[in-house]
Amino acid sequence: MPSEAQPPAQATTPPNFWGDMPEEEYYSSQGVRNKKSYFETPDGKLFTQSFLPLDPQQPIKGTVYMSHGYGSDTGWLFQKICINYANWGYAVFAADLLGHGRSEGIRCYLGDMNKIAAASLYFFKSVRNSDEYKELPAFLFGESMGGLATLLMYFQSEPNTWTGLIFSAPLFVIPEPMKPSKARLFMYGLLFGLADTWAAMPDNKMVGKAIKDPEKLKIIASNPRRYTGPPRVGTMRELLRMTEYVQNNFDKVTTPFLTVHGTSDGVTCPTGSKMLYEKASSSDKTLKLYDGMYHSLIQGEPDENANLVLADMRAWIDERAQKYGPKK
Repeated sequence: MPSEAQPPAQATTPPNFWGDMPEEEYYSSQGVRNKKSYFETPDGKLFTQSFLPLDPQQPIKGTVYMSHGYGSDTGWLFQKICINYANWGYAVFAADLLGHGRSEGIRCYLGDMNKIAAASLYFFKSVRNSDEYKELPAFLFGESMGGLATLLMYFQSEPNTWTGLIFSAPLFVIPEPMKPSKARLFMYGLLFGLADTWAAMPDNKMVGKAIKDPEKLKIIASNPRRYTGPPRVGTMRELLRMTEYVQNNFDKVTTPFLTVHGTSDGVTCPTGSKMLYEKASSSDKTLKLYDGMYHSLIQGEPDENANLVLADMRAWIDERAQKYGPKK
């Protein structure tokens, strides 16, 4: 008798973007030590990671505290940014934002951005003020929507907490095609907050607008923790509100900063980086614009483009780490 036809085998997603290699082996091959843990904050539990140079005897130049973008997390391709900074001699600490990755919260619900920023800041400051790192230069890093969260963390911090700020394609200005309809938000607002967590806003397919390299797009799209649902009502309302807030407070930025943006970014406006540069009160400020590059400058561009951005970031942070620290 003919054998019964078997259904095709289901493809399984590897646990990590690099495949099935054990994590410790992969991180060692990249020249770093990685540690994962959960951290309790007053606003919720965060999934956190650290990336340190592989050689424990290597002197640490400073600390860097990293925040990822909307729908992402620290555990897929974003960690390649962390690994690069650790390879340059920095101790890197990253946390999944509330509502993202393995942290607590409704998936991709950003109903209170100040609360979300405060949760990550609570973790970052616990490391920044620790005996091991308190004398070293300390930098906040934010990519995309994480850049908005990073600026809010800066506004919530005591003066002189941070040596510098680094922004990669920060969400300070929402492009017109990406803006939520104020009429739609108003209608949902009539439901007295009941609709705030609804995933009911138009989805403008941000990932396709963010990634230039098609092979890297496939890898990013395969992230099992990436949020793929429609934007939530409260998320879009809050992003609109908070981008307007930071635009009105750029002049309160006095810390050295670097902001980088691709001129062909279809997800966050390069105008936001330009506005920050023009309005900030910092005496040490740097704006880098990359002609023709998309939104995801490090994870989504061809390697030669990503390496150009990374080289500019390394030159900037190395100069400030040497100039401004460590504390005596």
